[in-house]
Amino acid sequence: MNTTNRREFLKLSASAGAVAAVAGTAQLHAESEAAPGPVRAWITTKDKKFQPIESPPQWKTGSGVSPLGVHLDPGARYQELVGFGGAFTDASCYLMNQMAPEARHALLLDLYGPAGLRLSVGRTCIGSSDYTTEMYSYDDGPEDPELKRFSIDHDRPYLLPILRQAREINPDLYLFSCVWSPPGWMKTGGSMLGGSMREHWFAPLAQYFVKFLQAYADAGVKVQAVTVNNEVDTDQDGHFPATLWGQQYEMGFVMNHLGPALEKAAPDTKIWILDHNYDLWGRVVDELSNQGVYKYVDGVAWHSYAGTPDAMSRVRDMFPDKHMYFTEGGPPAHLFTPEEHHRFAFPPYGTDWARWSNAFTDMLRNWARMICVWNLLLNENGRPDITTPPRPNRPGGLVCVDTKSQQLSYSGNYYAFSHYSKLIQRGAHIFASSGDLPGINHVVAENTDGSRVLVLTNSDSSLEQRVQCTLGSRTLDVVVPPDSITSLVWS
Repeated sequence: MNTTNRREFLKLSASAGAVAAVAGTAQLHAESEAAPGPVRAWITTKDKKFQPIESPPQWKTGSGVSPLGVHLDPGARYQELVGFGGAFTDASCYLMNQMAPEARHALLLDLYGPAGLRLSVGRTCIGSSDYTTEMYSYDDGPEDPELKRFSIDHDRPYLLPILRQAREINPDLYLFSCVWSPPGWMKTGGSMLGGSMREHWFAPLAQYFVKFLQAYADAGVKVQAVTVNNEVDTDQDGHFPATLWGQQYEMGFVMNHLGPALEKAAPDTKIWILDHNYDLWGRVVDELSNQGVYKYVDGVAWHSYAGTPDAMSRVRDMFPDKHMYFTEGGPPAHLFTPEEHHRFAFPPYGTDWARWSNAFTDMLRNWARMICVWNLLLNENGRPDITTPPRPNRPGGLVCVDTKSQQLSYSGNYYAFSHYSKLIQRGAHIFASSGDLPGINHVVAENTDGSRVLVLTNSDSSLEQRVQCTLGSRTLDVVVPPDSITSLVWS
């Protein structure tokens, strides 16, 4: 079922006549278009992973339009997409560096190459996150207000080389970077483990960002956007690098320090605020209501660990010039069963493709321009991870590597991504699709080459469904198996 949002072009009501009337408006636009070309289709189920459908359904004319189908309206266009990707954490890059060169190249080709997932965005960490081989910043030690010790030397052995290799494969790779914790001497308590940012060090922290961007650029890795801090509303109880940022602190830092510093030193670098959960949308509204903050902020970075993605639509409605970016998380909590809400009682690794696809669809239907998931690669125990106390062993990452055999296995979000990142190009626009069908979620995009991509997700684990898609008077009758993703492409 689609997450409620204001952008639904058509919503089923008790009156099928009302539905048909709205669908008729879309039909007038669709009839003015050229007839759609041949349809190609791919499917993911329990037994198939992004496999071509040998005899896909084709568009038909005059076959009786049902008001209960999925209705497409290319005339109602929404956000332009930047792309899809994952995080180049220290942990992920360390594991890639341990692989044989040919195996590492094959993995990067699979993730970023034109015949692979075609990922086009990536997240990097400014210093360490929780998924790292060690805790570090770029200026460890006692107070250093002039940042004389600043160095990215930690990143030179494997982080920067992996980033350069990925960009060699996809030169259009869009990178954004996030701090989990600034150097401990800038914070209360003097540690990177939890605590809050001290206002006294705002000016040096702004220069810390500038030095990072310049050092990475000098190392051949341009970063296009930054966030103030990962998850500004939690210190993670000191379990790993994290920083509390009060709302007024984030606002003051952006408008009086980071914004002016980047305007002078790196004017093409975007600033995104929040980098935290959907349920903090009220904080975003307050921050963007300040003209000093609004001036410097390109958009908002969102996580899905709490709240629902329609928060992005609420913010976008009030600030239509600001962009929404999904930067970390898994399927929203409401997509899991009550039993799965028990700690770490999630579905077995590699089986939750429908949940991820539902999440991706809901993000795209709520203005997200980017979908970037968490670690690109972890080992069979979900490591490296410096969290204390240690988290339970479980596979993790977009891809999982067995440290003994070096065999790779793939997550549910990897399989879901295939239906989006392989087919929907940078510059594509989401356009209107409507109709609420039990268990069926849908989103449709138009690429810059004119091709259109419709993704249908059936989250019901036992029920096959027949879905009639309509484009004006043309219909496309699709059979969607249980627990499946189906992508259809036509020109």
